[in-house]
Amino acid sequence: MAELKARLRSDLTAAMKAKDTVRTQTLRMLLAGITNAEVAGDRAQELADVQVVEVLAKEAKKRAEAAKVFADAGRAELAAKERDEAEIIDEYLPAKLSDDELGAVADAAVAQITAELGAVPTVRQMGQVMRVATGLAAGRADGARLAAAVKTRL
Repeated sequence: MAELKARLRSDLTAAMKAKDTVRTQTLRMLLAGITNAEVAGDRAQELADVQVVEVLAKEAKKRAEAAKVFADAGRAELAAKERDEAEIIDEYLPAKLSDDELGAVADAAVAQITAELGAVPTVRQMGQVMRVATGLAAGRADGARLAAAVKTRL
């Protein structure tokens, strides 16, 4: 079992004992998302920590989008609930890359593609550069931020 998944389960037990309903509901939702990802596809598989982080990042993004929608609709209490859930999820995600670190990842990706192609990539090869940059960032950066950093270097 992935260490992160085991940590989520033990934290769920602690939250249930502490009668922390928001944390309990959030951790249950995360574990359900992980289980859904494990059984998706042709055959069931156990997720590694990297894949669990991807599921958590996807759930955090959902919460951020929902909080924005609720806030725009004037539903402050629901927006606050979504932000609280996002804060709990962020505790389990790796630290986000700073702008300087994000730039270094973009530079490394461009350098790698330059070595493969034998020429500096253009905007047409952005997909190739993004594939490498996404692997280097390993879930520690939002795709939009990463794409903007890569685009400035092309």
